[in-house]
Order: sequence, then structure tokens, then C-alpha cells
Amino acid sequence: MKLTNQELFWKGKQGDNYVNRNAIGYRAFNIGRNLLKNKINIKSAAEIGPNIGHNLNAIKNIYPNIETFGIEINKKAYKELKKKHDGVNQSILKYQIKKKFELVIITGVLMHQDPKKLDSIYSKIYKLSSKYIYLSEYFNPTPVEIPYRGERERLYKRDYAKELWRKFKKLKLVDYGFHWKEDPFFKKTVDNTNWFIFKK
Repeated sequence: MKLTNQELFWKGKQGDNYVNRNAIGYRAFNIGRNLLKNKINIKSAAEIGPNIGHNLNAIKNIYPNIETFGIEINKKAYKELKKKHDGVNQSILKYQIKKKFELVIITGVLMHQDPKKLDSIYSKIYKLSSKYIYLSEYFNPTPVEIPYRGERERLYKRDYAKELWRKFKKLKLVDYGFHWKEDPFFKKTVDNTNWFIFKK
């Protein structure tokens, strides 16, 4: 299976540049707060597209004994990720699921994928999770493409949660909300995104 144009984009120089732009981050204020307020109790977590591991770092701060795993396509990001977490340097579309994790996280990743591949990625998310799914992406009621750093077909807004839920109707919605990047509480660690927690 060939990598999509979007995957090649993040695997290469643009993905390296993203690592440099996002070297500092503390996500316990956002993803951590959302999990704790919903009393999510987990012993393992996997993230699809973790970059250097900000979300997984936050998860480990909250659940010190948790098993963490990341599936990261960019080699530079993966070198940093593996210092603290188990994982693989691979495309999610090529990754073969060998075990499940109680929580699967995907934040700011679906928005950068080839829309034709979303159905396959939704299946990977569902199969990888044994209990919970945490999703946070740019939202729009209908699919829309927007320019990304002068590039076309690299960023999309849509209702990803609804699409996942329609595909897997047995999922239960635990909670959802909005992260506003101007909120001083988040200390500039978020963008304007909608987040969702589903339970299998």
C-alpha cells in the first residue's frame, strides 16, 4: 500500500517542521481534565499520530502506571516519542493491530488525512480500542477543505465524531466539548477544536 499524499507530507520535511514548532506543550490541562472529570479509569492508552508525545506525557502524569503506545509516521517525531513511550514509526493505514488498548487517542490527525481513507482509519481506531476513544479535531457540520500553509488538500474540517458514530452505532457518547485557544486556562496548548469521548 502506497502512502497517501497527505502521509508523505507529514512523513517528510513539513512533518519535521511541525516537530520544531510544537516542541513545548503540556496537555494535562485539556485532555487530562476531560478524562478526569468523566472519571475515566484506564491502564493502557495508544495514540494515533502522537508527534513527540505531549498527550501521552499528560496521560502518564495522570495515570503514572499506565502503559502507553504511539503510532507516529514522522521519524524525527518518533525519535523523541520513543524516549518515554513504546510505539512504532509507521502509517496508521499500514499498521497491523496486534493488541488493544483501553483508551485510543486521536487529536488533530483526522483533519490532515485523505478523506477517501477516513473510513479505514475509523476502523483502525475502533479495533485498536478495548474501551474508550478520545477524539479532538477541527469541526464543521459539512466537509470543507481549507488551505494549510499554502498547500491544498492538507487540512479538512468536518464532523469526524458523527462519522465514527454512524459507522459504529454501538458506541456510547460519554461527553464532548469545545477547546477555545483564547482560554487563559489552557495556556496556549490548544487550538479551536471539538473533543469527544466514546465508550465501547
